[in-house]
Amino acid sequence: MPIFRRMLGAGLVATAALGLTACGPDNASDQAGGAPAAAPTAAASTAAPSGAAPSTPAPSGTAPAGGKSAKPSAGASDEPEGFCDAVPLPAGQKWIYPAKGTTTTTLVYKDTKTACGVNDVAFEPVGADKTAAFAPTAKGHLNSVLAKSKDVNVADLVKHISECLADPTNIKGSYPCSAGDYKVVIDSVGKVVEMTERAHP
Repeated sequence: MPIFRRMLGAGLVATAALGLTACGPDNASDQAGGAPAAAPTAAASTAAPSGAAPSTPAPSGTAPAGGKSAKPSAGASDEPEGFCDAVPLPAGQKWIYPAKGTTTTTLVYKDTKTACGVNDVAFEPVGADKTAAFAPTAKGHLNSVLAKSKDVNVADLVKHISECLADPTNIKGSYPCSAGDYKVVIDSVGKVVEMTERAHP
């Protein structure tokens, strides 16, 4: 009888040990709450902190603020001063500068380019001399800041031009010499039909 009790006791102890061993993994799984948590990834560790704006690269091809594409501000030191732009003239009209050799039949002149002036835009003579014939009905107009415009014939116009070319400081009469620029109207065949002196202060 004692032998049977020993064998039964040993069997119970072995069975209990096996039961405890079999329950181990299930208990470990229950305690962990299911599958083990995944390890943090590198992307998660580099994420921006909460509340910080994400860093967005500037789109390619855009100029930086204040670059060469920026429009200069008004009043910049390198901007021209004074009156620099002339009102465009209609087709067939232009500003010219009479030259020596002008007669009652032929106008000798230089073309002009605009330049900045203090009181008004200026016209400067450029290039080689050119010629244009006066039309038989050509009209002239002398202008002065001292008197109203005066209509003259080609002979009086040419006389005035010749006197001013000889002495640009000529101030006789009410029509002193201007700066030398005239507006001419040229017809479709290239003849001068009208010529107007520009008054200068």
